[in-house]
Amino acid sequence: MLYKPLPDSLTIKESTIQGLGLFAVERIPADRFLGMGWIKAELAHNGVWRTPLGGFINHSDTTNCVKVDPSSLYIFLTVGDNDIEAGEE
Repeated sequence: MLYKPLPDSLTIKESTIQGLGLFAVERIPADRFLGMGWIKAELAHNGVWRTPLGGFINHSDTTNCVKVDPSSLYIFLTVGDNDIEAGEE
């Protein structure tokens, strides 16, 4: 199986929040699983290795994604309670 750093529904573009960010290229339904964002590792900077999914997320006061079980070794990301529209960060 070929490794895909991002789901087909996301791309990386310049962000108005900060630097680069993740943007939907198509409507993503609420509660959709996006993938693994972080792996906890003692030797990693800040204790986690970030995948491209975790590395390009910008934090916002209007969060549209949630971490699944942040206490786990592998931290996954899902869409929150509302759909994310195409073009939305």
